[in-house]
Amino acid sequence: MSIRDEMPVLVRHEGDWVGTYTVIDNQGNILDKYNSHLTCQFPEDRDYPYYQTNRYEWADGKREEYQFPGMYRDKKLWFDTERIDGCAWEADDTTIILHFTYKNMPEMSLYEMILISPCNNYRARTWHWLKNNQIYQRTLIQEERMR
Repeated sequence: MSIRDEMPVLVRHEGDWVGTYTVIDNQGNILDKYNSHLTCQFPEDRDYPYYQTNRYEWADGKREEYQFPGMYRDKKLWFDTERIDGCAWEADDTTIILHFTYKNMPEMSLYEMILISPCNNYRARTWHWLKNNQIYQRTLIQEERMR
């Protein structure tokens, strides 16, 4: 079976998303805030059945872009890039859970919960940042599908 057959919630994320990331500490203080544009694809002509591009832009003009090719096996989406190592799976009909570690910071890991709306046009995402198994910050993400 294919990723499209076995991960129907993930397939609902296909397309372009714009939103805002807000990073907070454990006391709720805002540490950072920036805009995003993510593209989620299921290319048929590439070596990877999933390909995501994340673009970020801050108010001061700073920009970053990252690519995340994903492999599919065992009903999970697996990432092994030069930056991260981890996997994502479907928890229910609206939720995807992602867990990964940063290769250059093995003491850090991240759990993400991604909720997609029934109409497939809105996403709410929350990152839980752990350092040495202790949560130290969260990222709150609100996104809308680009029309």
